[in-house]
Amino acid sequence: MNTIVGKSANPLPNLDQWEDFLEGRYKQGKSESEFRQYDAQANPGVAEFYRINHERQTLNYVLAKEQQYFGLARGKKSVWEAAEYLNTLVDDSDPDMDLTQIEHLLQTSEAIRKDGHPRWMVLVGFIHDLGKCLCLYGEPQWGVVGDTFPVGCAWSDQIVFPEYFARNPDAKVPEYQTKYGIYEPHCGLENVHMSFGHDGYIAEVMKPYLSDEALYMLRFHSFYAWHRHGAYQHLENEKDKAMLEWVKKFNAYDLYSKGHIKPDLKQLKPYYDDLFAEFLPQKLAW
Repeated sequence: MNTIVGKSANPLPNLDQWEDFLEGRYKQGKSESEFRQYDAQANPGVAEFYRINHERQTLNYVLAKEQQYFGLARGKKSVWEAAEYLNTLVDDSDPDMDLTQIEHLLQTSEAIRKDGHPRWMVLVGFIHDLGKCLCLYGEPQWGVVGDTFPVGCAWSDQIVFPEYFARNPDAKVPEYQTKYGIYEPHCGLENVHMSFGHDGYIAEVMKPYLSDEALYMLRFHSFYAWHRHGAYQHLENEKDKAMLEWVKKFNAYDLYSKGHIKPDLKQLKPYYDDLFAEFLPQKLAW
């Protein structure tokens, strides 16, 4: 992958390896014992990725990254410009990567469109991974992708590779190891600091323009411990419960919509031009 960070922080050959792992891990019908076997034996690169992620995603790290990026001070780009920028995130060593990042985005959004979902949800399908441009800003893989989780409170054993949290410095902070940590009961997930990555970043970019349903899909689509395993219900409020079904609805497309047939960008572009103009300004702050 063409990033400016050190190799030690990037154990995956490319980010698609993490997404392939997600599809295998969260496929319907697999038992927890099969998850563990799949994780430990079949994906040493993914295991190493999560080891680094779980050791370094501390509350202080998250707060610093939120301050660095959530001010959206990296200039303005249109959605197409952001997608073209993401297109430069490629792995020249991977001979099987014959689809561009834009084509991957279109596969998700077109699957949603084909099933007749609202236009705003089609938009979410296209933009949901644009936050991966954090890699192009110099952020390491472990700070861009991966299952997300709350920081500042006890980690759930439903998070993938929970054993790797033992070496996270927050493990030695007693307040952070209680059930509620720095939060109040049923404070609402919007008030919880999640591990930093592309989900939270793209949600901040889109916050002024999209509905709560769309923003929940963006912010929490990698929060598998919550929307797949039911963890952290003690932090949920009524709004979270109402939004959960939308996140689950979107997640099916995020995991299973990718294929090898290239979408026809030239044919599809007028539709997406209209779609972007309906919901978003011409230029967005990033």
